[in-house]
Amino acid sequence: MANGWAPDGAVQDQIDDTINDAVQRARTMMPVGESAEFCHDCGENIPERRRQALPGIRTCVACQSKRDATVRSAGINRRGSKDSQLR
Repeated sequence: MANGWAPDGAVQDQIDDTINDAVQRARTMMPVGESAEFCHDCGENIPERRRQALPGIRTCVACQSKRDATVRSAGINRRGSKDSQLR
């Protein structure tokens, strides 16, 4: 049941849009092309099994973990706060 001017299913539409945006963002961040033999950050050898599993990879596991820890989302929060919806 929707409240106010929102149509029925609006909450689910917002959730679906948020999930679709996250999936699209993850797909655009996936590496493409030929994998590097050595890590671009530290120069260590990238194991063959990692290169086969992730085509286009450019970093070793340790360096990729560091990169992943610094990624921040700058997306739009479509859900908003409950207070802003009540005004």
